[in-house]
Amino acid sequence: MSTYLIGDIHGCYDELQGLLAQVSFDPGQDTLWLTGDLVARGPNSLAVLRYVRSLGDCVRLVLGNHDLHLLAVYAGISRNKPKDRLTPLLEAADVDTLINWLRRQPLLQVDEDKKLVMAHAGITPQWDIATAKTCAHEVEAMLSSDSYPLFLDAMYGDMPNNWSPALSGLARLRFSSNALTRMRYCFPNGQLDMVCKDTPESAPAPLKPWFTISGPVARDYTIIFGHWASLAGKGTPAGIIGLDTGCCWGGTLTLLRWEDRQLFVQPSNHKRTPEH
Repeated sequence: MSTYLIGDIHGCYDELQGLLAQVSFDPGQDTLWLTGDLVARGPNSLAVLRYVRSLGDCVRLVLGNHDLHLLAVYAGISRNKPKDRLTPLLEAADVDTLINWLRRQPLLQVDEDKKLVMAHAGITPQWDIATAKTCAHEVEAMLSSDSYPLFLDAMYGDMPNNWSPALSGLARLRFSSNALTRMRYCFPNGQLDMVCKDTPESAPAPLKPWFTISGPVARDYTIIFGHWASLAGKGTPAGIIGLDTGCCWGGTLTLLRWEDRQLFVQPSNHKRTPEH
C-alpha cells in the first residue's frame, strides 16, 4: 500500500503508463496523487482522462489551469487552440461524461495523517490551511453546479491579487483559482504577481517565488505542487516539492513515492518547444 504523487501529465499517456509500470502501481492497494494539468499540449489528453477516471477512488487529484481552460473551451467560453491538442477529446463520444467528471474534481487535497497538502500551483503565503480549504471549496462548489460557466467566464484576469476575507463573489473566486492554479511569484507581502514567468534567477526584484515566502501552511505541512516546469523540480526549500518536470516539453514525468521519498522518472517520448 503505497502513496504515489505524479507531476503534470499534460496528455502524456504513454509516459504515465511507463511510470506506473516502474513502481508496479496497483489501483486496488495504492493511492495516486496527481498535481493537475492532466490535459493539453501532450498527444493524448483523451486517454489520460479516460484512464484517470477509470481508477475511481484510488486517485486524489487537483485541477490545474489547463484543466480549467478545457472546461472553458467545452463551455464555449474560450477558444480551442491547436497547440493544446484537445480536439480529439472534444470530439469524443464520451466527452460530456468526462467533462462532467472533471469539473467535480477538487482544487486542493489535504491529508492530515500525512500532513500533506497538494495544489496545482501551490499555496499562497497569505492563507492558513482553514482559509485554503474554504476558498478551494467555494470554487469547487461553483464548478460542480449548473452555474459553472458563469465562473469560467469570469476566471480570466489577474485581479484582485491581494487576499482579503472581505473579497466576495466572482472576484473572490478568481483570486482563489489564480492562487491555486496559476501562481508563481509573489511580492514580499504575499500579494500575487500573475505576470512574471521567468526563472527565479531572472525574475525582477522584488518578486519572489511563492515558496520562498514564509506562510502558515508551509510551517505545518509538506506542500506538493506542479505547474512550474522550468523549475524541473529543483530550487524549493525543504518541505515544499515541485513535481512538474516538463514531460510535454520533452522533459520527464516524475513520480514521488511518499513512504520512502524515492523519485522515479519516465523520459518523454517526444520533443516540443516550451511555451507558457
